[in-house]
Amino acid sequence: MARRITALEPQKRSKDRVNVYLDGEFAFGLALLVAANLSIGMWLSDEKVAELKTADGLEQAHSRALDYLTYRPRSEAELRLYLAEKGYAEGVVEDVMARLARVGLIDDEGFAQYWRDNRARFRPRGRRMLRYELGQKGVASDVIDAALEDYDEMAALRKVAQEQARRLRNHPPDLARRRLFERLARRGFSYDLIQETLTIQDFPQLYDDDEED
Repeated sequence: MARRITALEPQKRSKDRVNVYLDGEFAFGLALLVAANLSIGMWLSDEKVAELKTADGLEQAHSRALDYLTYRPRSEAELRLYLAEKGYAEGVVEDVMARLARVGLIDDEGFAQYWRDNRARFRPRGRRMLRYELGQKGVASDVIDAALEDYDEMAALRKVAQEQARRLRNHPPDLARRRLFERLARRGFSYDLIQETLTIQDFPQLYDDDEED
């Protein structure tokens, strides 16, 4: 059964959506992009209405995905999970992922490099921890390997060690050394690398009360 469009009104709470009225009654809302070719007086069949609603669902999913990407880049697995949890059908998720991939907004290689660089700048981690974090976000092992290939783990460790050593400067050296070691280990740095870094030459404040031979 076909019904005629009698009004197209902008939604008060969402300027990028319109309310569609058929035969004088509110029927459904649509994204402006989806409603672009509609006009008052046009007749819509049930099949056309279903088509418009499907297109609108896809547009809403795409808009939500873009909002989710606003805060920081996401891995493909993260975004797929987010859309699935919002209740979007698998076909809609696939369409959205394809659209985002075409414009470079879904790129696990780029995401892994972003994650590595962001951690190195703000919250340095050891390779082991970075590998675990990226794996938890669904990034493939070979992509993680490539992202961490040139990662300067020693520089990251030294940055954390210097920051934490300052925070522990009022502790007795033996206690400060032990706590610093523990904090570095929790960041995913290996025992051997920590031992190599926390030398008396570079961190003398950690050894001041040690007995000399």
